[in-house]
Amino acid sequence: MQSQNNNPLKTIDSLAQTVWVDSILKNMSVQEKIGQLFMVQAYSNKDEAHQKTIEEMINTYHVGNLIFMQGTPEKQAVLTNRYQSISKVPLLIGFDGEWGLDMRLKNAFRYPWNMTLGAVQDNELLERFGEQIGKHCKRLGIHINFAPVVDINTNPANPIIGNRSFGESKFNVTQKSLAFVKGMQAQGVLANAKHFPGHGDTATDSHHTLPVINFDMARLDSLELYPYKKLISAGLASVMTAHLSIPKLESNEKLPSSLSKKIVNDLLIEQMGFEGLIITDGLNMKAAADYSSSSEIDLAAILAGNDMLLIPQDVPATMALFLKAIENKTISIERIERSVRKILQAKYWAGLAQWKPISLEGLHEDLNSKTDLVLHRKLVEASTTVLKNEGGIVPIQRLEKQKIAYVKIGTEDETPFVTTLKKYTKVDVINEANLAKLIQKLEPYTLVIIGYHSSNENPWKSYKMKNQDLVKLQEIARNKKVIFTVFANPYSLLDLKSFTNIEGLVVGYQNSAIAQEITAQQLFGAKAIKGKLPVSIHKIFKEGYGIQTNSLSRLSYGIPEEVKMSSSKLEKIDSIANEVLTKKMAPGMQILVARAGKVIYQKSFGYHTADTLQKVVDSDVYDIASLTKIVATLPLVMRAVEEGEMSLDTDLKHLNAAFDSTNKDTVTLKQMLSHTGRLKAWIPFYKYTQDSISGKNLTDYYQPAKTRSYGIQVAKNLYLRNTYKDSIIQYIKNAEQREKPGYKYSDLGYYILKETLEDVYKTPLNVLVQDNLYSSLGADRTSYLPLEKYPDSDIIPTENDTYYRHQLLHGYVHDMGAAMEGGVGGHAGVFANANDIAKIMQMYLQKGFYGGKRYLKTSTIDIFNKRYFADQKVRRGLGFDKPQLDPEVEATCGCVSDQSFGHSGFTGTFTWADPESQIVYVFLSNRVYPNADNRGLIVNDIRTKIQQLIQDAILLE
Repeated sequence: MQSQNNNPLKTIDSLAQTVWVDSILKNMSVQEKIGQLFMVQAYSNKDEAHQKTIEEMINTYHVGNLIFMQGTPEKQAVLTNRYQSISKVPLLIGFDGEWGLDMRLKNAFRYPWNMTLGAVQDNELLERFGEQIGKHCKRLGIHINFAPVVDINTNPANPIIGNRSFGESKFNVTQKSLAFVKGMQAQGVLANAKHFPGHGDTATDSHHTLPVINFDMARLDSLELYPYKKLISAGLASVMTAHLSIPKLESNEKLPSSLSKKIVNDLLIEQMGFEGLIITDGLNMKAAADYSSSSEIDLAAILAGNDMLLIPQDVPATMALFLKAIENKTISIERIERSVRKILQAKYWAGLAQWKPISLEGLHEDLNSKTDLVLHRKLVEASTTVLKNEGGIVPIQRLEKQKIAYVKIGTEDETPFVTTLKKYTKVDVINEANLAKLIQKLEPYTLVIIGYHSSNENPWKSYKMKNQDLVKLQEIARNKKVIFTVFANPYSLLDLKSFTNIEGLVVGYQNSAIAQEITAQQLFGAKAIKGKLPVSIHKIFKEGYGIQTNSLSRLSYGIPEEVKMSSSKLEKIDSIANEVLTKKMAPGMQILVARAGKVIYQKSFGYHTADTLQKVVDSDVYDIASLTKIVATLPLVMRAVEEGEMSLDTDLKHLNAAFDSTNKDTVTLKQMLSHTGRLKAWIPFYKYTQDSISGKNLTDYYQPAKTRSYGIQVAKNLYLRNTYKDSIIQYIKNAEQREKPGYKYSDLGYYILKETLEDVYKTPLNVLVQDNLYSSLGADRTSYLPLEKYPDSDIIPTENDTYYRHQLLHGYVHDMGAAMEGGVGGHAGVFANANDIAKIMQMYLQKGFYGGKRYLKTSTIDIFNKRYFADQKVRRGLGFDKPQLDPEVEATCGCVSDQSFGHSGFTGTFTWADPESQIVYVFLSNRVYPNADNRGLIVNDIRTKIQQLIQDAILLE
């Protein structure tokens, strides 16, 4: 509810609120009024005896408020309902959830710590953060959340605040706190600013001892009190008073500030005009508990001006002492009623006048929503901070020029970081304890990414770097170009004596999986970096400093809801994939979906083969068959057209002189690429090298070992005679043209284009595409001749060939004609994983631009992604397949736009991109295992059924 006037606990319907409060107050006994001052500690992970104790507190001592500690949301909900049902007056439920319910509860959502959020420049994200925390609290029946921490952390040695603070700037802390409070209180949950008057410049922990603050009022007023003044003006509902010794304000140095009338009543209430709820910090903390007996401390706290006692240690004794104090007029009943009235106002404000039991149905899902995950990722992305960027080392560019290593320091897990780095290019992890040997191993590398991984368990864990790690860092930086990435509190950088040799310095703040994944993406320019340092590091990097970087338009990785798609609907793909495995349509597969440049579904299923010995993983490479046309030959043809080496109207005799004065000499490039050149569909070249009766390979053509004359390897221990390459072109040259005009899919044009490209650029096709596309794209899992680049354990086998090579094809191209060209064909021969295919398709979708580099002109993409023979009912573009024109022909799901394009492959591969929906879809499998007769994938339209599911997963705006 919205507040009005100066009292933040007053609601818009203040008359109704007053009636409700008065009606309860006038019917309360003195004991019941005193009971309202207590907020007792409750657990949902303790036994029945503890629950009976809480019930006794409510029934016998009329305790009016509970703060829940450790446990689970489900059990807390059950207990809240139980305790509320027996309480005469609805209980105000408190919680300590600075970064979400995860601070105390298992299986609850964890947001980043305040220090991380202090680096975020968009305070609207902080307001949304407050809203989500508020929604979680409201859903779980929590009415007051003891957050935000508004302490200004000006002391790097502070042992208890640190990561819990938004930073050292009073302005930044205030802005972040204002946004958080606004968001949370808008959800009907009271915010609580702590720890008044300021715990940020202490070197001791008030949980264990009484910290001393030797500042005068002028200093406190200008710094520590600044956030409180702004928050009070904005309608802050409550304040927590800290246990501190402040001699300049309270002459009794042993008296905690929470018990000081001068600090609570005179300063907070009288001078600062705060009319909201005032609550002590936990009275079980040593800084307060050591002062006197627990009951005397409780009485002193109320006399000082506090309204509520947080975690009182002896409720029965306190009740007795309060009754005695009223009797001897140490405290008046009017003073108690003043606080009780505020507490009841807060209960009405929080909706307790219409209390309803907490529903357990869907509780876990509501407290761990996709909305939370999307916001968490946005907050992390907005926090990452670059402190050094010499030579523009971040984001990493010119991947074709880079050889990158990763070295870890620190003791915590680095897996998400390294896994994500490897999605962008080849990154070698170098592990070596001996420093001299490590430096030697790093010698070949042009860039070393060093990650410091500190504990992310809680914000109090040590973030200090060990001396041996500091030595390792400096020695590597002295020898190599380095990007040092810190997944820890930025104060960890105070341990560094010099930053001179570090070219790139990036702070990721926390070692969470999300922080690691997003920071890795930002290092490669998939996302911009915009964060600003929330604290100063020596005199080198001042608070508020940060170098912004721009996106290079590389693929990023996230969740469907970030791009307006449904996770639950995309998960239906899993059931189709499992059907493929169950019915043995293929032993395994990779499926990837991206939208708006973000990969939001990437899974591998099944095994390499039917023996189920080796699971398919994302880095494994498949024989992509005819996808080769659009990921290898076509981009080179486009480039050649741009450079004037050929045009769409160039005819075959000018593409290859061997075809002059033949029946194909007038076939144009446009006709070949759209499959309207009347070329035969295919020619079984391999059959011409076999005995016509037995089908055995003739020894005149093949040898089991490589020799000078037999150098074309078509499979393991099988080499073709060198001269046969010329025979392939001759067979194509002499082949009859189809009599019927119009569309007929044919591989033959790509044999010719391979020859043409190699002749124009004087370079083998595999080298051409590697140098001009794959290397700079970071497509290190895409290659011709995969056995030369990858271990065979990374390569998915295809068919158990019983008609030509008589072996399981493992690392050798499945297509017979491409095999006879030594594994490098214009129409087949490339092996790749889904992630790399997505990079190429995204480059097309971005009209030829990717990773900060323009590969092709926008106009060129448009020229090739166009139907030129639609009037003849030819759906094909130039090289690209296009959606069907005939509804009876299922080239796609029929649910994609006319602007979309892609290709399919014989081995069970498929990829498609749609400029309208911004979706890229990749499906890779070895459906030809055990043999090409395995057509279940085709007969059941598996690839297009998945395409339909993807389209259905798009959320309506």
